[in-house]
Amino acid sequence: MLQDEVHLKKLSLWQVIVIGVAYMTPMTVFDTFGIVSGTTEGHVPLAYLFALVAMLLTAFSYARFSRISEKPGSAYTYTAESCGSSLGFFVGWCSLLDYILLPLINALLCGIYLEAIIPSVPYWAWVLVAAGVVTLINCFRVNLLANLSLIFVLAPVTLMVFFVYLVIHGIGTTQGYEHVLTLAPLVHGNTHILPLIAGASILCFSFLGFDAVTTLSHETKDPKRNIPRAVMLTTLIGGVIFFTAAWFIQLYFPTNAQFKHPDEALPEIVMYVGGALFQSVFLTGQIMNTVASGLASHASASRLIYIMGRDGIFHKKTLGGIHPRFGTPLYATLFIGLVSLSAIFLDLAQVVNLISFGALVAFTAVNFSVFMQFYVRNKERQGLKNLFFNAILPLISVAAIVCLWMNLETSALTFGSTWLCIGIMFFIYKKARKQSIAIESAY
Repeated sequence: MLQDEVHLKKLSLWQVIVIGVAYMTPMTVFDTFGIVSGTTEGHVPLAYLFALVAMLLTAFSYARFSRISEKPGSAYTYTAESCGSSLGFFVGWCSLLDYILLPLINALLCGIYLEAIIPSVPYWAWVLVAAGVVTLINCFRVNLLANLSLIFVLAPVTLMVFFVYLVIHGIGTTQGYEHVLTLAPLVHGNTHILPLIAGASILCFSFLGFDAVTTLSHETKDPKRNIPRAVMLTTLIGGVIFFTAAWFIQLYFPTNAQFKHPDEALPEIVMYVGGALFQSVFLTGQIMNTVASGLASHASASRLIYIMGRDGIFHKKTLGGIHPRFGTPLYATLFIGLVSLSAIFLDLAQVVNLISFGALVAFTAVNFSVFMQFYVRNKERQGLKNLFFNAILPLISVAAIVCLWMNLETSALTFGSTWLCIGIMFFIYKKARKQSIAIESAY
């Protein structure tokens, strides 16, 4: 076990939250704004509210499990505990999609941004540098990761605060400050529920940080107390950041009419608001934001690989081991780094929609697992309180996620189904070889 093998300085509550917020990539609101604004007919802040409600319901389910268990592994472990190791395997297998692909996407984005700033260096070289640096940092103790994530999160958030100031100042001096104090970004024109749900289905995956922090339970002080708090606070902080940024962007850009490229609106947004210099500074902040997300997503992915390796799903001696000096799953970390290098051969459109399948599987599984664990297995059914928290609320949460399933991209569904079929064949192989899949008690 990790705590028996290595004596670490464990993460505090706020260090875990920083990693979770970094995982969320706060500046992603600028990248997705044009897309979601078109989908929702100019109601991005309202779509974020829809997404936040759905994610808070799911985060509450994660928090309930982390309150009774110190086991890392997120949806994989929680499902295995409540519904059996076989179902836990499939949930973990599907979850690997978003865990593995997010570090790859961040390496890809770093390559795109850095090539735009320094075009003399080829794209593949920047991907190699980005993936290499992130992998190297993750090889060392998790405290180093937390401290660097804080730096890389604070800088982009500071730029976002300055952006809000520029919007307020710009509108106030040209149109009057009464145009700032308005509910127009939230409610204007005709508001239709289906476009809002479609927009929320795109935005909800910005909240994956609360899922990721549960993989750090054995590297956190007092995990039964701090991990549930980190799950809820990460979701709320991320929601406030996203909603606030979306509100002021929507205030300045009521429609997509000003954008030449709505699908890649970030450069145009900051150019219109702050000019060329601010655009350059903001893009630098976006690179830092992407690095922060890369560090956090790489850490979470390597720990899920390690946990599944420890449980015998992958090779136990390599992927299921902890380095005695660094206290990190070294080989799992290096494996994620190698996968990230495939960004050299891929483009963003090929991988960005594929994350959604694994995330929705995890969210659905954890919500249903609350019902199975507390209402079915523990038989906590007496009284209105138990009925509400153990049956009604988790099933409502499942229904909310099902609404998002209905708006899943066809490409994500196709690829996810293919990935699941591969998992089924792998599971049959493990059973045929009589190789057990068991969830162990801890690191």
